[in-house]
Amino acid sequence: MDFKEIIANAISKVTNIETEEIKQYIEVPKEKANGDYSFPCFRLAKELKQSPVNIANNIKENIEIDENIISKIDVVNGFLNFYVSKSKIAEATIAKFNVQKEEYGKSNMGEGKTVLVEYSSPNIAKPFHIGHLKTTIIGHSLYNIYKFLGFKTIGLNHLGDYGTQFAKLIEGYKRWGDEYDFSTNPIDKLAELYVRINQLCSEDESVLEECRETFKKLEDGDEYCTKLWNRFKDLSLQEFDKIYNLLGIEFDSMNGEAFYSDKMQEIIDILEKNGKLTESQGAKVVNLEEQGIETPCIIQKANGSSIYATRDLAAIMYRARTYDFDKCLYVVGEEQTLHFKQVFAVAKYLGLDEKYTNGLEHVSYGMIRLPEGKMSSRKGNFVKVEDLLNEAITKSKEIIEDRDIEDKDLLAKQVGIGAVIFEDLAESRTKNQVFDLKEALNFNGETGPYIQYMTVRTKSVLEKARYIPDGNNINASKITDEASTNLLKYLSDFESTIISSMEKNEPSIISRYLIDLAKAYSSFYNENKILCEDKELQDARLYITYMTKVTLTNGLGLLGIEVPEKM
Repeated sequence: MDFKEIIANAISKVTNIETEEIKQYIEVPKEKANGDYSFPCFRLAKELKQSPVNIANNIKENIEIDENIISKIDVVNGFLNFYVSKSKIAEATIAKFNVQKEEYGKSNMGEGKTVLVEYSSPNIAKPFHIGHLKTTIIGHSLYNIYKFLGFKTIGLNHLGDYGTQFAKLIEGYKRWGDEYDFSTNPIDKLAELYVRINQLCSEDESVLEECRETFKKLEDGDEYCTKLWNRFKDLSLQEFDKIYNLLGIEFDSMNGEAFYSDKMQEIIDILEKNGKLTESQGAKVVNLEEQGIETPCIIQKANGSSIYATRDLAAIMYRARTYDFDKCLYVVGEEQTLHFKQVFAVAKYLGLDEKYTNGLEHVSYGMIRLPEGKMSSRKGNFVKVEDLLNEAITKSKEIIEDRDIEDKDLLAKQVGIGAVIFEDLAESRTKNQVFDLKEALNFNGETGPYIQYMTVRTKSVLEKARYIPDGNNINASKITDEASTNLLKYLSDFESTIISSMEKNEPSIISRYLIDLAKAYSSFYNENKILCEDKELQDARLYITYMTKVTLTNGLGLLGIEVPEKM
């Protein structure tokens, strides 16, 4: 039962305005005292040429709506507030849940459409730091969300395995490679080497120029450079896999920048043929002023070597041909905003169908900072993700040490990893963040462990009862108290929450929802005795508990968080 649809239909008949237009303005009031749904009549003031108060009063006087569904209508300052019968809320929510049960919230709305999600994309030969963690966690959650809604979803790890930074490492290795033992902690050694060569480059411009020439050699297939590059890459992938295994993440493609090295010439040729390439100080660029972008996009450097943009354009062409995508999301930090504006603008000159160029979207996110400031791999100021995850697991184990749980190692891993993931997704992705592990592991705060705990509580209640009632035989009139109604409202909103999260590419919408749902269940649990002598009442309360368990479990799954058996 769609209460918004019922209300919009009734308002439409009074105002002669389309139901769909009315429906989009109906909202859920923040204050419970203002009803279950509210319609702001100022939305119609211009069209009906009346004051919002007059419109509201007129609608209230003339509206025809089933009193068994809408029990009361109030007018407050031009708002129409609708109060839904509590038993109808229960009936409608249970009926909605019964259609899907364990798959509650799923949808086939994306059927026939393909979404690519490019995320993580760490740089080879550098430690995987918490800056990379954010793209990894946001991207994986978006991958889960789109897939849950029926889209064919492809996860892409566009590895940073090409560019001048590798030439710097090669030059650093030439100078000081013999000083390092790469058989242990190889990425740490490579990071030290990278910081060292960067320092030299900043002091001596001629060294930086040597690095640029070395990259051109790498592009041209120089045997020595290629051999070193492959060694750096293999060492890095071994380290990255440890992190992805901890996070439970797999990718459908690991094609990095180097994969597109033999596909870039076609991009240059197309742009040349279309008259879009011009020369600037020896480099080849595309002017984008006609698209409102003042800074031209460099396609080829003066020495003939490629740049990020060229490889990204080659990737777009390849992905369009390979995947026939409807949408391609780039989960990359906000500092790359101009880069993607340029690349997406240049893509329009490649002769691709508009379906592909219109489907390109930069999903940006804010910075993660240490208490002392911004991280930099060039300066060696970063936190390694592997260290962070292992510390989270260790601290989780300390917290649960006194609990009577059989597999504490598994629980510590689930709680620790879940805490880190939720901390990353707890607020809007565009907001800058100071990562606080202590707060993330707070079992009583608005955290991942708190939601995991409440989910485990629902499981414990069901295990104690030893049965799940038949959802088709629940007496809705037994669960009309305020705590039950509040919980049912949240349960009813699960699918729309997921869709909103998908439309805005914002996993924190689900995170916030799960916190509110967990709190609503906590209130319900504290105010109602679930196992009781009244069998109909017990069945109704048990079934709400089952619905909550499924919803919390599915919601956490969309974020990439596991639910423990015990806590």
